[in-house]
Amino acid sequence: MPATLKRSYENLASPRQPLSDAAYLRALGGRVREAREQRGMARKVLAEASGVSERYLAQLESGSGNASVTLLRRVAGALNVRMTHLLGCDTSAQRTLVSSFVDSIPERRLDEVLQRLVGEFGTDESVRRKRIALIGLRGGGKSTLGSALARAIRRPFIELDRHIEREAGMALSEIFLLYGQSGYRDLERRCLDRIIASQNEVVMSVGGGVVSEPGSYQLLLTNCFTVWIKAAPAEHMSRVIAQGDLRPMQGHAQAMEDLKSILTAREPLYARADAAVNTSGASVTKSLAALRALVDAQSR
Repeated sequence: MPATLKRSYENLASPRQPLSDAAYLRALGGRVREAREQRGMARKVLAEASGVSERYLAQLESGSGNASVTLLRRVAGALNVRMTHLLGCDTSAQRTLVSSFVDSIPERRLDEVLQRLVGEFGTDESVRRKRIALIGLRGGGKSTLGSALARAIRRPFIELDRHIEREAGMALSEIFLLYGQSGYRDLERRCLDRIIASQNEVVMSVGGGVVSEPGSYQLLLTNCFTVWIKAAPAEHMSRVIAQGDLRPMQGHAQAMEDLKSILTAREPLYARADAAVNTSGASVTKSLAALRALVDAQSR
């Protein structure tokens, strides 16, 4: 262990008496100041980024200001650190060191670090590969192929959006109307957590937007054998219309351009899946055979 990390560990690991309120506020202010200085941010810059006054930040850093949760949340967001770090709420010295180390890693290398951690400490690979998750835009064939595959390999089939509707007691359109995109994503994550915890062998069809939610998508990649069910934009569009959704017919040209833009933006994310099946120009039978071959190959 490097000397600096060793000293930090020894300091963190040593027993401490509970701090008085005044001492706690000084320690909190010190952590805010340290995080700001480590990032080379002047107090004025932090004030502009967080929407918190420079005077308030000065009081906070000196330990004379009692921070509200909402203002401290803004400061943590502007500093790109966890609130638990500023609050000193980490549960152990080891976790504090790991958290500090991860925070120091450049954004461009986070995927690499995460993959190594998952490979070393993640879910048992044999269990992961028995959970099959199909991702991709609507109209690719996820539900059709997922239900057929589940029957063929004798596993339960779960269409996540239907599961979310049962959880909420209302249709997806109502969920979005009442709770918005963030509310839907919260339900999606909660349902994913429950399914993964309760199902070791399952085939699951997941909404196409899950890849835009880093936490939920990583949950899938870590715990499921993930297959991108892809198709050409025109086939996505025609299949959605065939399912009875006539909305794309209104302003068809613009709808097609929007679809192409979404596919282009999400393609690098979908490409992180374990495998892909292109259903363009292929019958259900042929696409199912390709999907079954992938599943059989990875289960050997």
